[in-house]
Amino acid sequence: MSESTAGAASAHDFDFWVGEWDVFGPEGRQVGTNSITALFGTGALAEHWHGSGDVEGRSLNAWDELRGCWHQTWVDSAGGVLMLDGGLRDGAMVMEGLAPGEAEGSAPEHQRITWTPTSGEVRQHWEVSSDGGTTWRTAFDGRYVRRTT
Repeated sequence: MSESTAGAASAHDFDFWVGEWDVFGPEGRQVGTNSITALFGTGALAEHWHGSGDVEGRSLNAWDELRGCWHQTWVDSAGGVLMLDGGLRDGAMVMEGLAPGEAEGSAPEHQRITWTPTSGEVRQHWEVSSDGGTTWRTAFDGRYVRRTT
């Protein structure tokens, strides 16, 4: 497979996330809805999140051919911004980046989000590390169930 063919294939690694989703937390309670749409036929994705706690967010996701990785830029109604880079690992999309720490004046924290497709669903596991990636704590663990109506 040539480099350009490999890059074109990688541009569609995140297609499993396209759809209309109801999102549930670890206790099985619905925590929001998410709409993921394909853009331009290039593999790029647009996300529109509606959380049950009134937080709304959007992200743009695309394969960056020049850098050879996936990129996500997230913004939300609470003023949050997160930029992640990564790619497909063992069938799951894994992206990482830095974000401001929880406490004012604290060091930036490492962020890692893994989207794993399983049996028509997608698990989104968001982890945070404040020690450079030595240890991780779960910030969000959601189960995306495809909306049927």
